[in-house]
Amino acid sequence: MPEMVSLIPQFISLLSKNRVLQKDALLERYHHIWKMDEPLHALCVLLPKTTEEVATILKICHAQHQKVAIHGGLTNLVGGTETEGNEVVISMEKMNQIEEIDAKSRTICVQAGAILAQVQEVAKKHDLLFPLNFGAKGSAQIGGIISNNAGGLRVFRFGMTRNLVLGLEAVLADGTIISSLKKVIKDNSAYDVKQLFIGSEGTLGVITRAVLKLVEAPKSRSSAFVAFNEYDKVVDFLKYMDKGLVGTLSGFELIWQSAYQIMTSPPALAKPPLPHAYQYYVLLESLGSHPEQDQARLQDLLEKAFKQELILDAVLAQSDSDLNWFWTIREDVHVLKQQCQYDQHFDISLPIAKIGKVIDEIVRQLYEIPLVENVVAFGHVADGNIHLIVGKKEQTDQLIHQINTVVYAPLKELGGSVSAEHGIGEHKKPYLHLCRSEAEIQLMKTLKRSLDPHNILNRGKIFDL
Repeated sequence: MPEMVSLIPQFISLLSKNRVLQKDALLERYHHIWKMDEPLHALCVLLPKTTEEVATILKICHAQHQKVAIHGGLTNLVGGTETEGNEVVISMEKMNQIEEIDAKSRTICVQAGAILAQVQEVAKKHDLLFPLNFGAKGSAQIGGIISNNAGGLRVFRFGMTRNLVLGLEAVLADGTIISSLKKVIKDNSAYDVKQLFIGSEGTLGVITRAVLKLVEAPKSRSSAFVAFNEYDKVVDFLKYMDKGLVGTLSGFELIWQSAYQIMTSPPALAKPPLPHAYQYYVLLESLGSHPEQDQARLQDLLEKAFKQELILDAVLAQSDSDLNWFWTIREDVHVLKQQCQYDQHFDISLPIAKIGKVIDEIVRQLYEIPLVENVVAFGHVADGNIHLIVGKKEQTDQLIHQINTVVYAPLKELGGSVSAEHGIGEHKKPYLHLCRSEAEIQLMKTLKRSLDPHNILNRGKIFDL
């Protein structure tokens, strides 16, 4: 390793003093939006405004083998933005411009620090839709979203983030800029290099800009809450609605009774659209082109499902106010977290048909742990992704591992995953082997060593070298 020299003067020379935060200025920073009371520990925080500035920063750090952490919107739930105190933090918050929207190509080019909700609003002004959507849309940045290959509420119809990225620009650990900001959907010219960075959690490069795919904005949005007492009926109803809505079903969210009750009872602000009397609640969304016809078709399908005893109860959103009411219930996960002294989050995936019995057994075993106080389940059942929040009386490594073991134990045999959409980060790396083979993990490490030979980028995330 080369002899260490002071990096701060070099950063100040590059960025100016007000974009190099250190010492007391770090007391106002944090590593997660749910932990704003915990000051950030780092050597400094750098606020670049251009790709070239990011490249120069990384050249400096690469030469000194200096650890680098990348911060976006700080909504990550797996420790992907945690620091130890000896890192240079690159925050992408000032690279937040929407550079171009091409309505004819149905693309939008944005910098990595652009907020998801901002991208959605700009697309909407051009009668287009960026379909990626989830509760943290007001904070999450595009670079972090791509780095973690985020999912969300419409994966069933539009796919994960990687399905919506056409072009990408990233900076390697040594400062090399890899830029391919293409707008084309079909490009079969050898390796699709951008895929290396999508989902790699900032370990292979720093994403700086992206070209995103847009779709035509729907003319109608229909939603309903539906009630069940049997999980098998939930699966049957998914098939029934997907067939009946002829390709317009865009969301199919399942909420277990315990979660629904918390989400729709004080101190939560939302009232329950349906009584707290059922075991399962589905919130569905259909995006279509004929408001009156689409609403009538959904109502007709629900009425027929009720007559066939496929569902027990249902309520249809009749206005924009109802739509906001229904989806605020699902998106406000923070109200579940507030019920916990200490909380532990999961986003597992498993075969849809197995979800009911597997989750029931996991919940049963979790409640046998004396320090567990409550367990709630909800998720994107149409793509096999279920979220669990476990409330507990204390936060110890032993208890964390005990709870993780219960939740993750069934997944390998079922061909599931410990991370459906949140990534691996620091918290899940001991369990990566449950959903990736040893050969796969070794290939990942080979890629990491090739692109980041000094192991400076998000060191310790996903796996240890």
